[in-house]
Formats: sequence, structure tokens, C-alpha cells
Amino acid sequence: MVDEKKSKQRHRVMVFESMYPIVALMLILVACVELCDAATVVDVYRLIQYDISGVPFGSRFSSLNHHAASLSFQRGADLSRSVLILPLRELDIGFVQDYISQKQSLGGLLILLPQTFRPGNVGGGSLNSENDGFRKLLAQLEKILVHGNIPFPVYFAFENEETDAMLADVKKNDALGQQATATTGGYKLVISVSEPRKIASPTITNIQGWLPGLRAEGDSNQLPTIAVVASYDTFGAAPALSVGSDSNGSGVVALLEVARLFSVLYSNPKTRGRYNLLFALTSGGPYNYEGTQKWLKSLDQRMRESIDYAICLNSVGSWDSELLIHVSKPPDNAYIKQIFEGFSNVAEDLGFQVALKHKKINISNSRVAWEHEQFSRLRVTAATISELSTPPELLENAGSLSDTRQLVNEDAIIKGVKLVAESLAKHIYGHQGKDIKIFADDSSLAVNPFYVRSWLDLLSQTPRVAPFLSKNEPLIMALKKELEDYTAEVSVQHESLDGSFTFYDSTKASLNIYQVASVTFDLLLLLVLGSYLIVLFSFLVITTRGLDDLISLFRRPPSRKVKMG
Repeated sequence: MVDEKKSKQRHRVMVFESMYPIVALMLILVACVELCDAATVVDVYRLIQYDISGVPFGSRFSSLNHHAASLSFQRGADLSRSVLILPLRELDIGFVQDYISQKQSLGGLLILLPQTFRPGNVGGGSLNSENDGFRKLLAQLEKILVHGNIPFPVYFAFENEETDAMLADVKKNDALGQQATATTGGYKLVISVSEPRKIASPTITNIQGWLPGLRAEGDSNQLPTIAVVASYDTFGAAPALSVGSDSNGSGVVALLEVARLFSVLYSNPKTRGRYNLLFALTSGGPYNYEGTQKWLKSLDQRMRESIDYAICLNSVGSWDSELLIHVSKPPDNAYIKQIFEGFSNVAEDLGFQVALKHKKINISNSRVAWEHEQFSRLRVTAATISELSTPPELLENAGSLSDTRQLVNEDAIIKGVKLVAESLAKHIYGHQGKDIKIFADDSSLAVNPFYVRSWLDLLSQTPRVAPFLSKNEPLIMALKKELEDYTAEVSVQHESLDGSFTFYDSTKASLNIYQVASVTFDLLLLLVLGSYLIVLFSFLVITTRGLDDLISLFRRPPSRKVKMG
């Protein structure tokens, strides 16, 4: 009797053991019902999030977990749990503006950019009418997004085969009125990141290099100084994409090449001029040129007073036949006339023109339009050389998404370098005549196109939004080393950014795209799988243990009777 009971128990144990692989298989299949078509991963870049004096701007959220939708959806549809996919090629700027201004509910916004706007893409000067149209459209979009308070996540991505295929399917379903939901299925977009945090004590870093002039024997007077300045940092809708190839990568490249050329001249006492040359790469340009202001105030008063004039370089990489010289002092000022005449003569020799633009500064207003105005406030003569006819507004045109390598023509930068270098040389060495080219193309002092191209390519791949740069950022170290190679007494100045600006991290993420089936399909598939597994299990038990064992599995065991003795 005991042996018979043990035998039955062993049979049941063996039957249940035979169920484990089947149960495990069923669990795996259930888990894969929704995830089997997942796992396309795309790099995405979050819209900037910042505050000015406590007022919020940009995107206030970062996580996404919603179904995809397109502009093909029926008007009036509820998109509060949908991520709207907007290719720049099809962007309706009026719709976006209305949607944001009316604060309509949206699960998220994904903007697809053409590959031509990807940082690092070369092909300078390849601006065609289509790309020009896209740039203008993108500039309008950025202005809306950067200066708005967006209550949902906004991301940028670049078009590729995966996004194109997904968008085609989403459009097809939306056009049929089959908006993606948990019930109907479709594509689910998921970004799992922590909530953005404030960046503590963001800093701006200025880098200064010095080429001392030659003092005449017995002359104890301080030599006059000419300063060449360029702001190197950027600001744009997506900090991780803000490379600012033209604004102001072109100005930085021009400054470095001018420093390299004069380092050759000043390395020989016979050709060293009787002017000191001061080169400064400043930060905080998009924030009212705050770095320039703090750098100037940090200079020794005698040094500041020795500055004969300063030349600021801003956006010199995409012009053709004319550059503008912006000044604060009246055009009829004798010294301004002299400086402009020198630059104008050199430009004429080089085959293009320069024009003088005057804008009076308002001392009572702390806002400055151009970098040279920070000098003017301290009564230092200065000018900004730029292709821009009007100054950019605060936090605009300082590294936008459309300001990429393809926008910049390195030949334009080379012409700008020649203009500045030849004009400074004529002023330093007193050469007043025309047709005197110290930096002639066939000389040892010729501008180096390879050097210009190399630095332009590097800057066009390097986002430079100041609050996201550390004090020991590789780019800052590279710029410092470059000035050390060509100038003396290089110094680095770290300053805190104006406390009225607050920035938040989480600028880049990975977007997971899942193609999910509808709930109805899921239930049907589970029913089919369950039925199949039950039949398979029953068949295995019957063939291995017999029908009686199968029936006994589902039979309720008899209650035990306790003998009362």
C-alpha cells in the first residue's frame, strides 16, 4: 500500500516536472508579445531648458512613453498621449506656433532634421535653394521653441531609414483615422531618462595670449596694444547640436590664424613691431558678452588704457563681396576714420569691399548688441568685423541648428584673415601705400588653408554651450594650447555666469522605437498559444502516463478522514 502511494507521488512529480519547460515557454512568449518587434534605437537631442530670473523657457520635461502620431491625424484629435513626429521638410510653422501658443496638450514632439544639418558634415559653401529654405524655416522654429515655455518633451533627431519607414506607417494609419493607441497598436516611442537637474554654478572661461612688441632702446614708455578678440561659445535650441560653425566658429578660426601669422613676424626682433598684440578668446557671448566684460575688468588699468584699439571678429564665414565694420563712435571721429580707411584700402587690394556701420550705445542700458560695445563702455576704441548687418537678439543666432559646417566657406574666412592681418600690419609698421602685401600667398607668411580647414572642421563637430562646458573641457584645453604655441604669457580666467541664468542638464538621449500590436491581437495570440500548449501538454501526459493520470491532475483529492480513537 505504501509502495503504491509512493509510486503515484513519483508519477505526479514527473508530470509536473514535464510541465516546467512548457510553462516557461509560455511566459517567454507572453513577455515577447509586445516586445518582439522592438528595438530600433535612435539618438535624439533635447530642446534646451533654462530660466531667466526665474521665468521658465524651453522644454520642461524629458521622459517619453507614448504612441507616435503625424500631421496626417484628424484635426481635433486628442494628442495628449501621443508623440507628434514633424519632419522639417513638411513643417507647418503656423500650426506649431498655434499649438504652443494655445498651450494644447501634447505627449511629446519629435522634429526630424535632414542629414545635411548634422554637425560635422563637410561640404562648405554647398548651400542650395532647398537648404536655404530649410535654414530659414528652422530659424523660425527655433525662435518659437527657445523663447517659449513648452510643457512637454521636445526632441530633435536626424532622418534615416528607420525613422522614414516608421513615419510612413504612422502617416498611413493616421490618414485612415486609425490613431495609434494601446487598443489599436502602432509605434511606441520611449525615452527613459531621469528628470532634468539644475546645473550648479555654471562657469565661463576666457583665454588670453600675448605677443609683446619691441621696445626701443632706452624707451621706458609702455607700448601701445592692439587687441584681437572672438567669442567662442554658442547657444542654440539643442545644446548637444549647437556647434556654431559660422557664429562664431569662423571668428575663432580667423583669430587663431592671425595669431599664428604674427607669431612668425614677432619671433624675429628685426620684424617685431612696436605694438603689443593681445589675443582673447572669450566666453559668454550669447549672454550679453558677459565673458568679455569680466575679462576687460580683470585687466590691469594700465594695460586697458594701453589698448590702441580692439578688433572683434564675429561671423566671417559665409559672405561673398562685402564685410561690415560696426562701431560705436561716430563715423566722423578722426581715429575711426583712420582705422576704417586702413581696412578699406586693404579690402580694395584684396578685391572686395568693407562698409562702416555706426550704432550708438546706450550707457543706461546694460544690454549690448555687439562685443565691441563692452570695450566702448570702458572708453576703449573698438570695432566688430562681421558679415551680419544687424546684431543678433539676445540668445539668438549664436549657434543655431542650421549653423553647420556646410554653411561656412573657408575661402571667406581666409579673405577675412587677410583683411585683418594686412590691416594690422600696415598700422603697426606704418605702411600707408597700396599693393604692399606682407602676407602674400606665395610667401612664407601666407595664410595656411589647411590650418583654417582643420580648426573649422573641429569646431563644427564640437558643441560649445558655455554652461555645459567644464573648466577642463578638451576644447578649452586645445584652444589654450594653440595660443601657447603662438603667443606668450597665456592665461585662463574662470568666471561664474550671471546668476539670472539657470540651465538644466539632460541634453541627449536614446529613443527606443517599438512596433507594438493591438490589445485585440495580443489577446487572440495568447488564446491561440494557450490552447496549443494545453493540447500539447495533454497529449504528452496521455502518451507517457495514461489518461488516468491526466484526469487525476484535475480531480479534487478526497478529504482525509481522521479516526477518532
